[in-house]
Amino acid sequence: MFKNLQIYRLPSNWPMTAEALVAALEPHAFTPASSYELLRQGWSAPRPNGDLVHVVNKQYLLKLETEKKLLPSTVVNQVAAARAAEMEEAQGFAPGKKAMKELKERVADELLPRAFSIKAQTLVWIDPVNGWLVVDAASPSKADEVIKLLLKAVDKLPLESLRVQRSPVGVMTEWLQTDEAPVGFTVDMDATLRATGESKAQVAYKRHTLEPGEVRRHIEAGKQCTRLAMTWESKISFVLDETLAIKSVKALDVLSEKESSTRNEAERFDGDFILMTGELAKMLAAVVEALGGEATMDAPGVEKRAAPPGQQNVERAVRLGAELYKQRALHRDVLGTLYEQTIEPYMARVRARMDEAGGAVEAAIALAKEQATGSTSAQLFLVAAVEIVEPSPRPAAGDEPVREQRVVTSLADDVPVGDGSATDPLYDQAVAVVRTNQRASISLIQRHLRVGYNRASRLLENMEGSVVGPLMSNGNRELLK
Repeated sequence: MFKNLQIYRLPSNWPMTAEALVAALEPHAFTPASSYELLRQGWSAPRPNGDLVHVVNKQYLLKLETEKKLLPSTVVNQVAAARAAEMEEAQGFAPGKKAMKELKERVADELLPRAFSIKAQTLVWIDPVNGWLVVDAASPSKADEVIKLLLKAVDKLPLESLRVQRSPVGVMTEWLQTDEAPVGFTVDMDATLRATGESKAQVAYKRHTLEPGEVRRHIEAGKQCTRLAMTWESKISFVLDETLAIKSVKALDVLSEKESSTRNEAERFDGDFILMTGELAKMLAAVVEALGGEATMDAPGVEKRAAPPGQQNVERAVRLGAELYKQRALHRDVLGTLYEQTIEPYMARVRARMDEAGGAVEAAIALAKEQATGSTSAQLFLVAAVEIVEPSPRPAAGDEPVREQRVVTSLADDVPVGDGSATDPLYDQAVAVVRTNQRASISLIQRHLRVGYNRASRLLENMEGSVVGPLMSNGNRELLK
């Protein structure tokens, strides 16, 4: 059932019920992507016709479903090149760089409804009794993506990265050097040893006996074990890596024999889930114990090891809320070089509120709630909190990147309904998008206002004569002053 384990910690006996978790996930349930969406993600039932949270023996199972449209750039480029050749023949000269960019955007918009969809599923196991949250993902970045969506649904999820007293690299190297695995574990025939110097020399064993003398010579030469295949209690085989991720998880015969006694598909699913989670919870506790026990980063004697970048992102999101960082990125794009001057007054007000009570985030939330719902000022107070707690890097003089200017819009999830006419509630925002970016593009309006192709096209057509000129032979529209 689970192939890879990216491991996080919840408080033991986490009190959130399955019913409350279902209620939190329902607004973020998966729905199929529309014709003009490249990506759609949401939570779905782990079992057909079941609840969003499948519960067996006080264990929770969640499933994140992802639908992504496959639109290869080579296809877009080929169609755009053919269109460009036709335009060159008609007008006597080849389209310029800007015209080609617009042409590719139009081609992508046209081809998107016919693109193939790729669907993927990611399982999340929550053990509220023992305080484990595990994402079945091969990489920390994929797990981060899942965790951010879970944080968006579950307010104030008390999630932390798993930390241990000793570095996995140091402990795995010690096991190989002494040819002695911890109690309950055996070392299998896969391992990777990597040099710590500039050479980054690496030796990988694949289904090969780890001869102690040979392995010791590699370790004495300065290599350390970064990946090691092991078996726990003759029940589960797995690979432990340097980031404390557990990969290639496989239930061995002793568990498979127990599973075979189930009678139908539903019972087999539940039986598999009960057996795997029950044994995995024990195995995780044994792995933590073998690595010196669990610890916080400021505990005495803890090896100060920087968390992998993916885990750092999750920890940051847990502390401040992932949405705050999205808002900062949005406002840096919107305000460009005026960002610092615009944010500074809000930072000053947040600091003043901090003197009264709470930290930066709490103070900013209080100030934001005093503003009009969805207003720019409410957002800027939250952005100010992020800058206070974790200032964004400042580029050197002359290195300020050129960004596409975006118009500030509400961060609300719901897009107002409209028909693309001059009375459309998004018409003024569409005009602002075109004027700010100094170009008229259907895909530009789609990206900024999160509307479909047809509505964006009608919005642009209704600007003709007042904001933009008529459609020219090269497919572009001239901006009117």
